[in-house]
Amino acid sequence: MNTILAIKVDGRTSNAVHVQEILTKFGCNIKARVGFHEASADHCAMDGIIILQLFGEEDIAKVMHKELDKLEGVSPKIIEF
Repeated sequence: MNTILAIKVDGRTSNAVHVQEILTKFGCNIKARVGFHEASADHCAMDGIIILQLFGEEDIAKVMHKELDKLEGVSPKIIEF
């Protein structure tokens, strides 16, 4: 089964460190990571989206979701195919 964890991060500058700590903790379970935010010459959005392709035990996505969901301004969603 392919498991994707999509993470909406509001307030990137204040939440990035906390999100990164959790992602580092589960680093061996992340096959791919892509991040998006609006950026231009005169603007850098304060929110962003991170998409992870996960690998490992079936419950790893649920464990990551639970930890990320505790952070204010962070909204994780699990997608399974």
